[in-house]
Amino acid sequence: MPKQTNQLIHEKSPYLLQHAHNPVDWFPWGDEAFRKAREEDKPVFLSIGYATCHWCHVMAHESFENPEAAAALNEAFVCVKVDREERPDIDEIYMTVCQMLTRSGGWPLTVVMTPEKQPFFAGTYIPLESRFGRTGLLELVPRLSDAWKNQRETVVKSAAELTAALAAPEEGATVLDEDLLERTFEDSEETFDGQHGGFGSAPKFPSPHRLVFLIRQNPEAARPMVDKTLTAMHRGGVWDQIGFGMHRYSTDREWLVPHFEKMLYDQALTALACIEAFEAYGDEPYRRMAEEIFEYVLRDMTAPEGGFYSAEDADSEGIEGKFYVWSLDELRELLDSDELAMVVKIFHVQADGNFRDESSRRKTGDNILHRSGPENVSEEIRSKLFAAREKRIHPLKDTKVLADWNGLMIAALAKAGRVFDDPQYAEAAQRAADFVWSELQDNGRLTHRWREGQAAVPGQLTDYAFMIFGLLELYETSFDFQTLEKALTLNDAVLAQFRDPRSGGFYLTADDAEPLIVRPKSILDGALPSGNSIQVMNLLKLARMTGRIEFEKTAARTARAFASTINRIPSAFTQALQAIQFVKSGGIDVVIVGDRGLPATQALIQAVRSARQPNCTVLLKTPGLETIAPFTADMRPVNGAPAVYICRSFACERPFTDPEAVRDAMSEMHQQTV
Repeated sequence: MPKQTNQLIHEKSPYLLQHAHNPVDWFPWGDEAFRKAREEDKPVFLSIGYATCHWCHVMAHESFENPEAAAALNEAFVCVKVDREERPDIDEIYMTVCQMLTRSGGWPLTVVMTPEKQPFFAGTYIPLESRFGRTGLLELVPRLSDAWKNQRETVVKSAAELTAALAAPEEGATVLDEDLLERTFEDSEETFDGQHGGFGSAPKFPSPHRLVFLIRQNPEAARPMVDKTLTAMHRGGVWDQIGFGMHRYSTDREWLVPHFEKMLYDQALTALACIEAFEAYGDEPYRRMAEEIFEYVLRDMTAPEGGFYSAEDADSEGIEGKFYVWSLDELRELLDSDELAMVVKIFHVQADGNFRDESSRRKTGDNILHRSGPENVSEEIRSKLFAAREKRIHPLKDTKVLADWNGLMIAALAKAGRVFDDPQYAEAAQRAADFVWSELQDNGRLTHRWREGQAAVPGQLTDYAFMIFGLLELYETSFDFQTLEKALTLNDAVLAQFRDPRSGGFYLTADDAEPLIVRPKSILDGALPSGNSIQVMNLLKLARMTGRIEFEKTAARTARAFASTINRIPSAFTQALQAIQFVKSGGIDVVIVGDRGLPATQALIQAVRSARQPNCTVLLKTPGLETIAPFTADMRPVNGAPAVYICRSFACERPFTDPEAVRDAMSEMHQQTV
């Protein structure tokens, strides 16, 4: 008997396809669904999630695969499914609604709205039946349906008021507080968990952009916080000790029990923090952690075409974490007695398991491998365990390629290629950038998602901002002039299509995108940094690399647009604050003049790179550079020898031809900025 299907069967999103055989008559977001809702005079039941979301799976199995629940939903609503990773604009709007109504949020996100897309109910996971004070779906659906039929005026008025509140412009300060950077550093010191690393209590998330902010603000004072946090994550259960890479977050304070999904952006951002820490302190464990992330990504998360996949699920065989945990008996079958003794000791393996089930609080017999010290198992043992694990049923891999998340990974790999002097990383970054430019770009406009040869969903601010970020990092590694040109092309599109001409800042969606009930605009740096935060830094760098002062003015106007928000809780904007650090440092701008193929030019490039300068821009004068950086026109070799021109705070030193003199000059300038 053929499987039942609904309208999602024609989609490319792995998340939507997971629900294509539900008895719920799901529609993808689009005109057809809302037209049907108007014609049948029904509200729209919107469910937003993503392919690797554990509680999305729970609600799907419990309710959306349940014939009784499906019949109730189909009778009362037109049901719409959205992949939040495909449509971050829709998710941004309705997650804000959920937070306004419930003071919390998360996925799955459940919203009920009018056919005009105005919401009047929002929540997250809803059980099938009511329990522990949480209203179940079977009880909730008839209530909402009754309200729609019999209290229409109240419902519509409430939805309109909520939509108006959502669209209301924020009033307040337009000047950033002078002490923002110091306050944020102090707040981090106060919330830092000195025993286990990280900030606050459980659950604990990787905090990579906060770590980068701390290093750039005060490297020595930040060092204990950075070291404790990165070390604890690398040794904890939140780190995949066998296959490498970061799990999504830790459910406990100790970094032991993770939520097991793996997201591409967590890998990229954590790697960037590790590279920054290695640059600042020179400690090899930071380099090793970044390299292990890249080993995982290049092995398991890279498409044959060169782009990077989005995520791996937490669940396999319907059980969260099953792919990653080990029983003592399993290990005993795989290892000899000496190997077993080492694994048991180093990874804290216990016969009854080393963690307790979240609901029952009983030990499960399974072990999450984690370390309490620097000692690790041999590569031979790890390889043996990895090979055995590969034979298990793997979690779902979400194989969509997203332009924005790829931009972050391109940035991380490009920076690693430069800092670690390892061409394999630069090559992987270049290959991914070429893929995005070929498959997700047309005439300077980006598309958000690619999967199985099909690109879809118009690019949003994060796609442009994160890709510009990646291209700028790649340019400073490869010095390929076309890479810088591409960054400027995308920047032109951002300025033309996303800028808010009235209040400043950038909208999440382009001015020709699908109209939604509001046009979202945010600078909040959550698990992902905001498009506005990254774009401010892009503009500041491009202003210095091209001499186009209007870019800097636009960056300043963006900061003013969000000043009131940032002043209130600056620690929620640590990516944005890196742009403030960039400005306050005065910055260092370097132009290297010389044929890159010459050993003398290479020596100057290495000298520039060896002097850590987080707030530095570097250009290599190649044919064509003068067209986009006219100020380089008069910069020439000195007596026929390659030269380095160094400028700080709009004042330039005499050109240097000696690598040691370059190092000394840059180190002296750096000392003046910290």
